[in-house]
Amino acid sequence: MSKDLNLKVTGLTKEYGPTKAVDNISFSITEGEVVGLLGPNGAGKTTTINMILGVLEPSGGDIEIFCKSAKENRSLVNEHLNLAAVYAQLPENLTVWENLYVFGLLYNIQDLKGRIKYLLKEFDLEKFKDQKAGVLSSGEQSRLNLAKAILNEPKLLLLDEPTASLDPSTSRLIREKIRKFVDRTGAAILWTSHNMNEIEAMCDRVLFLSHGKILLEGNPRTLPKEYNKKDLEELFIAVAREPLSLEL
Repeated sequence: MSKDLNLKVTGLTKEYGPTKAVDNISFSITEGEVVGLLGPNGAGKTTTINMILGVLEPSGGDIEIFCKSAKENRSLVNEHLNLAAVYAQLPENLTVWENLYVFGLLYNIQDLKGRIKYLLKEFDLEKFKDQKAGVLSSGEQSRLNLAKAILNEPKLLLLDEPTASLDPSTSRLIREKIRKFVDRTGAAILWTSHNMNEIEAMCDRVLFLSHGKILLEGNPRTLPKEYNKKDLEELFIAVAREPLSLEL
């Protein structure tokens, strides 16, 4: 049985004057698939995610989400889309419960209080529900951010460095929660990270970006051997340092 196409990007480009931050990239993600978007800082990863979200207007190309044009159906597709990112912190003056409640209203979630109760327990946030988000530790904030990100049970979840700066225990917990969510819902995920062990553990496929272009694509566990590299980290370093020297 063929799987639904949750995201299709065709010829996507973002220009800032003479600079192409994203240069004519194309890829797709099916339901239940976790795809890693890899590359050094400045490669175009966050710019790509922001165009998918609708935060940035593409200079060219098309984005289809759930087989609908994102440009023409932005409000509709956003109901089933969400983001967790290390830089996208939630309002610090709102409590944990208030944050989830406000975002739940934005997504028009049915039985919102029941959904919040479930997420507080799922992410071990019950004892923090009346604390303001600004006083939480980085790990607690990451759990809250992820709880917000799956509040609407998105069919497409964008994760931009979701475990950056977290200790190994908290990072593992976040990965377990994400895997559980994917297995239960069949959501598609686009995941950026500089942690290659994390990518190998979580992703079905990876895309390597360099200077706004997709240079490599494949299974993170077998792709390094195709380019005579011992592991994904060594391949990442080669792409970051000398992308044009790779035999593509």
